[in-house]
Amino acid sequence: MKSFFLSTLCTVSVSSLVLAGASLSAANWPGFRGPNHDGSSPATGLPEKFSRTDGIKWAVDMPGPAASSPAVWGDSIFVSSSRPSDQKLLAMCVDAKTGGIKWQHEVTDGYKHDDRSNLASPSPATDGKLVYFLYGTSVLVAFDFEGKEVWKRDLGKDYGNFGTQWTYSTSPVLDGDKLYIQVLQRNEAFEFNGMQKGDPNGKNESYILALEPATGKEIWRQVRASDAVAESLEAFSSPVFHTFEGKRLMLISGGDTMTGHDAETGKELWRLNSWNSAKIGHWRLVPSPVAGDGVVLACAPKKEPVFGVKLDSKGSVDPLWTSNAREVSSDVSTPSFYQGKFYVLDSDRKTLACIEPKTGDVIWRGEFPTRTKIEASPTGADGKIYVVDQLGKVFVVKAGGSAMEVLLEADFGMEGVTGTNSDNIVRAAIVPTNGMLLIRAQDRLYCVGK
Repeated sequence: MKSFFLSTLCTVSVSSLVLAGASLSAANWPGFRGPNHDGSSPATGLPEKFSRTDGIKWAVDMPGPAASSPAVWGDSIFVSSSRPSDQKLLAMCVDAKTGGIKWQHEVTDGYKHDDRSNLASPSPATDGKLVYFLYGTSVLVAFDFEGKEVWKRDLGKDYGNFGTQWTYSTSPVLDGDKLYIQVLQRNEAFEFNGMQKGDPNGKNESYILALEPATGKEIWRQVRASDAVAESLEAFSSPVFHTFEGKRLMLISGGDTMTGHDAETGKELWRLNSWNSAKIGHWRLVPSPVAGDGVVLACAPKKEPVFGVKLDSKGSVDPLWTSNAREVSSDVSTPSFYQGKFYVLDSDRKTLACIEPKTGDVIWRGEFPTRTKIEASPTGADGKIYVVDQLGKVFVVKAGGSAMEVLLEADFGMEGVTGTNSDNIVRAAIVPTNGMLLIRAQDRLYCVGK
């Protein structure tokens, strides 16, 4: 791509270069929340009518279930997967044009620690040079695009076993020249389901790691303290990055609060006053933050409110606004910011709310026509919001407007599966890329498009 631009620079207009750059970014989805860290994509011209049997470019069987979303760069789709038959965790690369498997590697042993999810829950991340896979076993590995292993680390051996009761599912995040790993965990070791959680001989601190992407070497490790207790110290959110007033911020949710950090150094700049003053001990956190229009959202768990916080905050801060929890709440799904609005998905109530960032006003709120929980995060692209429930039913909603308008319903669920009481459910966000949609169902990865 670089040689193309260099060879044609003299004959291509500035406006054409801008359009080409926009097209390239629209083709890439480098990690869990996309190119903007907010669940949105500049992609346009996406398919409008499709089903499991109509409008499918290709579909490829997955070795097993996983909650992870694909990462995309050019013609390479990177997928983390489990393989229950032999308890392996896999790193895969799929050809975006054909659906063929470019390469597949067994990275580590393990399948699940509980009946809610499995150890292939973190989404991979890529910078266009290498791709990074992290698993709930604490193994982190980097491959080049040809599938050659570049480096590999076991973070549990280096920093202590992850101290989370439920399956660790935080995704690695690339930003600038660093690879970030977030571990928000309990402050003491314990046993769960016969397994050792945390480090009996360690400090069991929550921390953020900044690593050198090319080597995996530590640049810095920032302790992220919290006065939460027990399970409320645990978070399965991922760090989010956002530029505001010329400063690159790292935003972290978990441990009964949200914090803003200098992305370069990890230094804490501000902290939201706790939403758990009663020190309830079972409020683990799942949604990641999302930022837009000078505001960042934090979603308290267990049907509690959503909080809007000013990005230029300092020290201990109170929310700019607090939602009515009966109208706007999210226990699992990470909200999206798209075309100037926040979109908050309530997993349990199966509702989507369109929110005005500065005030928290609810522009509209609507309920999806499903009885199944929705835990996958919403995606904004092409003037639409894309959502999928746990049994694989896809909903396409018109972005903006004065009321929720469902444009399409399509069932991508695995035939014969009607229950959601295992890890064989859909939790991966829908990924727009290069005029296509990637939908990870229970048993297959579908590519919708021409």
